[in-house]
Amino acid sequence: MNPITNNNLKCNKALEALVNVMDPEIGLNVVDLGLIYQLDFDDSDLKLFCSMTLTTQFCPMGESITNAVKEALQHAFPEYNVEITLVFAPAWNHEMISPKGMTFLNEE
Repeated sequence: MNPITNNNLKCNKALEALVNVMDPEIGLNVVDLGLIYQLDFDDSDLKLFCSMTLTTQFCPMGESITNAVKEALQHAFPEYNVEITLVFAPAWNHEMISPKGMTFLNEE
C-alpha cells in the first residue's frame, strides 16, 4: 500500500527512513507492513504530518512503534516538526502488506 502524500519526492525520502523502523513482534518494517497511511509536508510551517495505524488497536508495542516512526522522520527531516496521528480507519489487514513483506513473512 502506497501512502497518500502531497509531495512524492519527500515522501520517498521519508519511506526510506521508515524502512528501518521494525514492528518488533513481527520483524517486518512499518512500510512493508502497510502501517503508514499518509505523509504530508507543510513547507510554510515546516510540519510533517504522518497518519499511521497499528496491526491492532491493542498492539502492546504501539507506543514504541509510533515513537520510533517519529524519531526516524525527525532524523530524516530535522527542520520539520513531526506530528504522528494514529488512525484505525481503515482498519489494517493483511492485504496492506507489500509483496516484499509477504515474501518475508512467507519465509519465516
